[in-house]
Amino acid sequence: MTLLKYFKTDGIRGKVGHHPITPNFLLNLGWSIGTVLGKNKNKKIIIGRDTRISGSMLQSIVEFGILSTGVSTLLAECIPTSAIAYFTRFFNASGGVVISASHNLFYDNGIKIFYKNGIKLTKKIELNIENYINDTFCYSNINHFGFSQHIINPERQYINFCKNTFPKNINLSYFTIVLDCANGATSNIASKVFQELGAKVITISANPNGVNINENSGSTNTVQLKKRVLLEQANIGLAFDGDGDRVIMIDHLGNQINGDQIIYIIAKEYLKNKQLLGGVVGTLMTNIGLILSLKKLGIPFYQAKIGDRNIYQKMKEKKWILGGEQSGHIILLDKHSTGDGIIASLQVFLSMINNNTSLYHLTHEIKLFPQVLLNISLKNKKKFYQHVKIKNILNKYQDILGKNSLVSIRESGTEPCVRIMVQGENYSKVHELSQYISETIKLL
Repeated sequence: MTLLKYFKTDGIRGKVGHHPITPNFLLNLGWSIGTVLGKNKNKKIIIGRDTRISGSMLQSIVEFGILSTGVSTLLAECIPTSAIAYFTRFFNASGGVVISASHNLFYDNGIKIFYKNGIKLTKKIELNIENYINDTFCYSNINHFGFSQHIINPERQYINFCKNTFPKNINLSYFTIVLDCANGATSNIASKVFQELGAKVITISANPNGVNINENSGSTNTVQLKKRVLLEQANIGLAFDGDGDRVIMIDHLGNQINGDQIIYIIAKEYLKNKQLLGGVVGTLMTNIGLILSLKKLGIPFYQAKIGDRNIYQKMKEKKWILGGEQSGHIILLDKHSTGDGIIASLQVFLSMINNNTSLYHLTHEIKLFPQVLLNISLKNKKKFYQHVKIKNILNKYQDILGKNSLVSIRESGTEPCVRIMVQGENYSKVHELSQYISETIKLL
């Protein structure tokens, strides 16, 4: 199978000003997107971005390339990634483009692309786009350039969409919520959703200035959120990432609740209400504790490759409606076509209300196994895969950690690093093996 050169786990990403996030490349990418996706009858592509200082600039370049193919654009401006999936479907567009680098810091940026029905591109379509990137850029006939228009009040439309996934006869009036918006795309949106459903809302990290996105905040850094939840004696804290497609939670005691625990809460509630179709799709990163807890409930589990696109494809293949990642990407196909931090949060609130209990008690039945996650800077690309010590670890780790264990060593699809994941029943052994793997890779 032909390997993709530019597209990684979740689109194309890198440092602004460095290949591939450069004007020439993005112009050709826009032209390629328009050429490939514009083959559909409805020659229209939705474009949005997060709050990075480079977002407007890069959006303009990509849009130039798209318009030059005769495909028109509808601009949603600064808005969560999942809103672009919604608008792509709502406006029956040929595709959707998001200028974002998700949870990365401001100096990175990238492109996420949705197909006409609001789902992530298949590898086949990505390969098709890549094949056009290196072709000679050529304009459409000057009489056939695309038109650029703005979506009218996109924030309000998306807020209403999120609220409509929640029962109209239930409200959040008994909840005090602290929201950490990572100074990202949910900054002007998340608080309105929860306030309009009746909650008392306190926001932090919701003042984007272009360079503070994800800075000591959001789903990858919940320190300040924990402190604020305890200070305000709030019921729950929600931490979104820069583009709002993932969420990590804090319970009223300050405990962090990750994506695996959120999946368990929703799966159990869906099962109780006879809404669950089939089982749950996760990844290699899924905690073994979740898999065993689902098994106790009689819920099947399938392990897909890492990445929400791979999860989605397996969910569609199996006709299941629930899947996600430990990082907080939760896909609810009965609600939306892609991961959405706000919508996943609303389903957890619904479970808290229906069971008249706290977030802490909803997670009490799932026992997560000790797990260590490490990111190691990648110096020698892919060389670590062939190293005899790494091969031995991957072949024999269960002899060290026991039957209920897992080791994953992979090159990141979003950052220049190796991601190490070690989990098992004994924390000391898990920690010791993760440090050994880390030191081994650093010496390669």
